[in-house]
Amino acid sequence: QVQLVESGGGLVQAGGSLRLSCAGSGRTFSTYAMGWFRQAPGKEREFVAAISWNGGGTYYTDSVKGRFTISRDNAKNTVYLQMNSLKPDDTAVYYCAVARGPYHTPQLGQYDYWGHGTQVTVSS
Repeated sequence: QVQLVESGGGLVQAGGSLRLSCAGSGRTFSTYAMGWFRQAPGKEREFVAAISWNGGGTYYTDSVKGRFTISRDNAKNTVYLQMNSLKPDDTAVYYCAVARGPYHTPQLGQYDYWGHGTQVTVSS
């Protein structure tokens, strides 16, 4: 059974940092791209960042460029999201996901496996 478990969320003041982790089990994800998405109350789930199968390519939504960094450790079947200079607008539930193919994509429909999410709250 494939499982993705996110951790590292919490409450932080604006300007602070958090590091999210997503550990996979049930299969190896080393040949698939992985991504982070988020969903704020009353809004649709949106793309945040993605990384290709070997970490050689990354892609970010404009609002987090320069502040967030996605990385992965295939030996640990884990993907990370380092979030710096957090803003109240970053408040959301953050989800990790595994893509259908090896290359990073922002398209939500191209991801097959999802975690249950971790709450990130940024206070002003």
